[in-house]
Amino acid sequence: MTTVDPDFADREARKERVFARINKLDAWFKVLGLAWITPILKAAAGDNPKAQMKDIWLLLGVPLCAIIGFLLLWGTLAPKVQTSLGAIPGPAQVWEQVGNLHQDAQREWDKEVAFYERQEARNAKLIADGKADRVKERVYTGKPTYYSQIWTSIKTVFFGFLIATAVAVPMGIAAGLSKTANAALNPIIQIFKPVSPLAWLPIVTMVVSAVYTTNDGLFTKSFLVSAITVTLCSLWPTLINTALGVSTIDKDLVNVSKVLKMGTYSKITKLVLPSALPLIFTGLRLSLGVGWMVLIAAEMLAQNPGLGKFVWDEFQNGSSQSLAKIMVAVLTIGLIGFALDRLMYAIQSLFTFSNNR
Repeated sequence: MTTVDPDFADREARKERVFARINKLDAWFKVLGLAWITPILKAAAGDNPKAQMKDIWLLLGVPLCAIIGFLLLWGTLAPKVQTSLGAIPGPAQVWEQVGNLHQDAQREWDKEVAFYERQEARNAKLIADGKADRVKERVYTGKPTYYSQIWTSIKTVFFGFLIATAVAVPMGIAAGLSKTANAALNPIIQIFKPVSPLAWLPIVTMVVSAVYTTNDGLFTKSFLVSAITVTLCSLWPTLINTALGVSTIDKDLVNVSKVLKMGTYSKITKLVLPSALPLIFTGLRLSLGVGWMVLIAAEMLAQNPGLGKFVWDEFQNGSSQSLAKIMVAVLTIGLIGFALDRLMYAIQSLFTFSNNR
């Protein structure tokens, strides 16, 4: 008769629970672009370390080697390329400007804090002296920091993207459900989808300036111009993918809705949207990426606040540090674009079953 070691059984049970947790976390690591953490955790838990090392090398080692190789190539070739502003800055010079931009932002924040402290002290003294009518609340109007320009661009792209989503998804559903709506929308999509943001920008600027005659509203003119330009250029991927997702839902489901005599609203919310969500989110991810690229171009051309304006101002500045600061902005734009895509992917994983979680 064979006896089972209870300690061995407990260890195996604990091991299975650990691997179950790791597999559950793996879906989120993939969403965040951190898939290389999974084989490290599995190796630490004792799951065939040799096999896991292959995955670690593929998911972490190869990308790191590629990045290091890129930096070495950049650092080697950059000093050999001369421009009107001097040699192309290498990684060390660019990293130095990251520190300088942070220090500039810190100094500007200190000035802003000091400004409001002085204003508060002055107003408190006026009130104490019985001169409350002379109390004034002014807004600090110092130079925008690099971080504030990043935040401005992020707010603008999300505002334009949300408007685009609100317009594109209903239109896409209509085009997917109705052949008549699809025939009506298709020529409009084909005509306006290829239009460059540089062509939309002057039209949007003139329309906003004519309609929005004051800058005292909830949004400034420059903000609206950039956001609407983003909307006009980014709604097409969502519209097309929504229409495609709706039109390709399982015909058996459509027949079931007819048998159950579902109303239009119930059909859309309970049948159409759940089936089409994966393609809709694919369109949303594409739209947000397009919107981010469009925004930078719009800010540069229209000189609206944001990262695009920062790049253009540094280009016009022409100092010895300008090129390195522009490269900092380029890397920032790329990293934010990656983060936005990961964010949309994370939201998609919450609402669809495309991830095996």
